[in-house]
Amino acid sequence: MLKIIPIEGDEDPYRAPDLGWDGEVGYFVINPLTHADAPGDFRAEQGLATQVLIYLMTDRRVDPSELRDGDENRGWVGDSFDMAAGEQPLGSRLWLLRRSAIYDGIEVKVEAYVREALQPLLDVGAVVRIDVTVEVDRPGNRVSYEVSLYGRDGRRVYDNQFELLWRQIDGVDHPLAG
Repeated sequence: MLKIIPIEGDEDPYRAPDLGWDGEVGYFVINPLTHADAPGDFRAEQGLATQVLIYLMTDRRVDPSELRDGDENRGWVGDSFDMAAGEQPLGSRLWLLRRSAIYDGIEVKVEAYVREALQPLLDVGAVVRIDVTVEVDRPGNRVSYEVSLYGRDGRRVYDNQFELLWRQIDGVDHPLAG
């Protein structure tokens, strides 16, 4: 769960490094060598974008009844026994769709999984509204979704599009790559 910690006077706050996503794996974002203050150091300026990536791209532990035959549960094992009152598991259940076909109504499931994963941002007041738009492209064998987040003043503070690809049925080695 996100914690907000007040700092004393002129103390510089610790900012976790930004995460990027290349379609296959997450990585730490590094400042360019030409950066004025911290050349080649971890970049820590996109806190909200990093949180979105963590919530959406981390596999959420699920109830065993949600698993298909042969599936192993994923996610942080601590979420199954070590959660504080009111806390929810980290991550999304989008990984459950990996072995399913693109069926009628899948957009409803994708939207629900995305909203569920991002709910902690609403719970802690980091954003006040989440919009999720899902588009299904059956011929392209993909589902894309767009996430827009809004701040207290009503302005959009985050907007990005993601895809779920079903190309693994075509024998692609890295189906989630770009």
